[in-house]
Amino acid sequence: MCGITGYFSTDPALRRSKDQLAQMARALHHRGPDGQGFFRSPEEGLFMAHTRLAIVDLLHGEQPLHCPMTGNILTANGEFYEFQKLRTRLALAGHRFESRSDSEVALQLYARHGPDFVQYLRGEFALALYDRKEKRLILLRDRYGIRPLFYKLQNNTLFYGSEIKSIFAHSSVERRISPFDALHQLIQIQLPGHTLFEGVHALLPGHMLIVRENNGRLELEYKEYYDLNFPCDGEHPVQEAGQAIRDVSDLLLDSVAERLQADVPVACYLSGGIDSCSILGLASLLGQSALRAFTIRFEDARYDESALSRQMAVRAGADQEILTVDGQSSYGSEYLKAVWHSERTFYNTLGVAKMLLSRRVTSRGFKVVLTGEGSDEIFGGYTAFKIDMFRYDPAYTAADQERLLGNNALFAGSILPDGDIEHPAFQDLMGWTPAWIKPWMETYRDLKGLLAPGFQELLSGYDPFAALAGSLRPDRLKGRHALDKAQYTWIKTMLEGQILNWGGDRMDMAHSLESRPAFLDHPLVEYASSVAPGLRIRKGTEKWVLREAMQHLLPEALYNREKFSFMAPPAHTVEGRAAGLADLCQEHLSKERLERLGIIPASALQALLDKSGQSHAERTRKDILLNQILGLHILEEQFIQNSPAEMQEARLAIEKGEL
Repeated sequence: MCGITGYFSTDPALRRSKDQLAQMARALHHRGPDGQGFFRSPEEGLFMAHTRLAIVDLLHGEQPLHCPMTGNILTANGEFYEFQKLRTRLALAGHRFESRSDSEVALQLYARHGPDFVQYLRGEFALALYDRKEKRLILLRDRYGIRPLFYKLQNNTLFYGSEIKSIFAHSSVERRISPFDALHQLIQIQLPGHTLFEGVHALLPGHMLIVRENNGRLELEYKEYYDLNFPCDGEHPVQEAGQAIRDVSDLLLDSVAERLQADVPVACYLSGGIDSCSILGLASLLGQSALRAFTIRFEDARYDESALSRQMAVRAGADQEILTVDGQSSYGSEYLKAVWHSERTFYNTLGVAKMLLSRRVTSRGFKVVLTGEGSDEIFGGYTAFKIDMFRYDPAYTAADQERLLGNNALFAGSILPDGDIEHPAFQDLMGWTPAWIKPWMETYRDLKGLLAPGFQELLSGYDPFAALAGSLRPDRLKGRHALDKAQYTWIKTMLEGQILNWGGDRMDMAHSLESRPAFLDHPLVEYASSVAPGLRIRKGTEKWVLREAMQHLLPEALYNREKFSFMAPPAHTVEGRAAGLADLCQEHLSKERLERLGIIPASALQALLDKSGQSHAERTRKDILLNQILGLHILEEQFIQNSPAEMQEARLAIEKGEL
């Protein structure tokens, strides 16, 4: 697990200019505190950097890596599983290795297969590979976007990095906020491939970007090598329950076993859900000694799962450590750090809690942690998925849906809709509007009355939800079951943009911790998509096939428990949280700062602060909007107002705990 950054340029002035590669690498020190490596070739216009978190081949795994047969150069972030087998097969075919690093396998596979090498890669990764013969730079991201990778094309120079801050560390890079993307951040749903910043793109999951020089100009070619493809309704190949249970058990066991491979100790995150509990249970059986499990505890008992997690820790024989995250620790300087690391807004302080937990894990000497992310996505775990299943599958009735909404009333206004709302673009795309997007449509409804007239005029005629619907592939939705449609649309948007960002990699790597989500092993994901919807949600029970596969590992209370969404208490639910959010707003949302960005007038913000919602859902939406507005203005301060040098100073302050 590491950080990668660099640039590829045909601009003669930039090739000759003072090298700023070290400065770009320093911006990623938290991703790789164990070492730095550089490759500079001004004549080729290529500058590559790598910051290392040593996990595999601790003594000889430095990067960039060079292929002795071709001279090609690689920097990689992440893990490649089954690399021992691949390494052996390649060695038997005549390939010569310079290290025992898992990343070198990717370099040798490219030498053998060219761009098709990605089909042989298993794991979570983002990489930059330069083909010296073809004079092309290849940027590549894993199938589901577990590891981040960003790029910006400016003046015939392609800048790239694991995090946007490394791109902005180069003094020639222009930094502006995109008004259209700012709107999306305020309603939580970022368009796939977009970021808050104008011209800065996230490489899409399952894609590679091939960059070539042609007569002094850079040409970009985008190539999709993977996309999840659910079968048409009624054509799922796995219809038999016993087979599905056995296969899911075997595939998850294999995934966990691979993710326990490391030259350093491995820990587990543990909540009160069956996902992380299943991972801990399997890892404990596979391990030779007791595992360490780390759990978040919230001060509001309605949102706290630590009691249930203790039952699993005892059953697995794990040494559990519980970190209490309250309002005081969720706001203030920790909030600012979370925004800095996530590089986007968030509606809930769960990301702050995850960042604090990663700090606790690394303070105990761990560099790797197994996580349960991805299970809800592939096995139909989210309550919103069940809403759609109950509404559009004839096996369920209106009473089933009413009971489901009643059981989850705590989450109305945040991850569940407060009422019923539809959008014509989604009606046209898939026949109905998925339940998971409806809360954000309600948030947008509240937001529109707050927007400055000039900002509204700038975005006149722009519909963020129509844009989102337009970013999705109709051929992946046509003829699919309702559950498959709901899962696919979430996976293509919220999984990469939220769950794996401020719920995953960015908060873990804030403290140099590599998270490994075992459920997102692509053989398991592919298999789960082939399982009939009625085995994923069966008789109203979500993740039924996983639940059955793991039945004998789980305490009875967990096995029988309905999905409970894991999130931090909204600010209005606890006095200390409400006060912390209000203090941050007062500090960072001054009239001057609001006018500078020009999106929310001071009068509108004051009206929002003074607003007293009548219901829990209304008060939750108010909290969401305040978090989003606050995060947007903090990002503008951190990344636009600060110069590259000031950004470096801020990074050092964050690392020292001074910010």
